Amino acid sequence: MTHGTSRRTTLTDMTNNNPDKSVMGDGAESHLPITDSCQESSGKSYPENAHESYVRGNMLEIKPIAVFRSPFTSKFGIPRQSGIADEIEGDIILLPPYDRPEATRGIEGFTHLWVIWGFSGNRTPSTGKNEAPSLTVRPPRLGGNERVGVFASRSPFRPNGLGLSCVRLRSVCDGVLTIAGADMMDGTPIYDIKPYVAYGDCHPEAVCGFADNVEWKRLEVIFAEHHRRLFTPSQAEAILAALREDPRPQYHRDPERVYGMPFAGYDIRFKVNGNIAVITDIIKEKNM
Repeated sequence: MTHGTSRRTTLTDMTNNNPDKSVMGDGAESHLPITDSCQESSGKSYPENAHESYVRGNMLEIKPIAVFRSPFTSKFGIPRQSGIADEIEGDIILLPPYDRPEATRGIEGFTHLWVIWGFSGNRTPSTGKNEAPSLTVRPPRLGGNERVGVFASRSPFRPNGLGLSCVRLRSVCDGVLTIAGADMMDGTPIYDIKPYVAYGDCHPEAVCGFADNVEWKRLEVIFAEHHRRLFTPSQAEAILAALREDPRPQYHRDPERVYGMPFAGYDIRFKVNGNIAVITDIIKEKNM
């Protein structure tokens, strides 16, 4: 592609070319300018094919600096975004040499952290073939039926399998950071941790695409007392918080279907009818 003659594609363009708006979701509008040339609008020019040689010369290998421990032992049930369920807590276990006190000196002065991590729960294709990367995904917020570009989503199926979460820091002790509001499963590798700073990270004026136009409907959860007694109060609150966010695939609407959510050595069985989730049974996992 010749960069000097490229045309900028906006969400408005995609709407005009796709009347069903399936590319971006109902109600989404572009806040970007429409121009005939990306290069003309920016005034920038780069040598042709220089990008690939630069990338080849700057490859970076990253290794985990910590591992996350959580009562959620599978992806199912984990909130789809960080920060929406502070009732859910877990521990970042720092690995040597980052478990020494020097590595976290001063971190107790921050209430929130950015965590960069890997989607270790994604299945790796076993075909042995070089498969083309997926350029579009189907966000749950759009019902799982409409596609957007992978870079216009927060899907876990990403080119490099990296996640970014903003979490609340509860405590720091002996190389362990206890955090709340994470969207990671047990055993997740952590690649970096940075403090959240409001003056640079908070943008109240931000426009959030289709996420601004589609309301996420939370569930009412019925959790019987005899089931609650199997857990500590904080664990029970975490279960409630997870189920309120409706972990089901959004195309599932069978009120008789029973779902199982692994949590702290138990299988939490539940059904959903309308906007009400009912915990029907709790089964101790055999390997626990």
